[in-house]
Amino acid sequence: MSNLTRFLGGSPGSVLAKLIFLSLLVGAFMAFLDITPFVLIEGLFNWISSVFDLSLETVKEVGLWIVYGAVIVVPLWLISRLFSQR
Repeated sequence: MSNLTRFLGGSPGSVLAKLIFLSLLVGAFMAFLDITPFVLIEGLFNWISSVFDLSLETVKEVGLWIVYGAVIVVPLWLISRLFSQR
């Protein structure tokens, strides 16, 4: 078995025929749903952008929670450390 055949998972001709057939099926399904590759790519970029927007907003909110908690926790910790000195 040659390296190319092993890499492709079969003879180049049969792999090419399978890929053409699958491409035809997927292309017909996409045409039926009126989906183009450009719509898919645009949707992917919009989804990634919304995830980053959501993530940055969440990080900002968690950061605010940390600051709010630190306003109470840090002085209490400092007071406890000062009074626990022996």
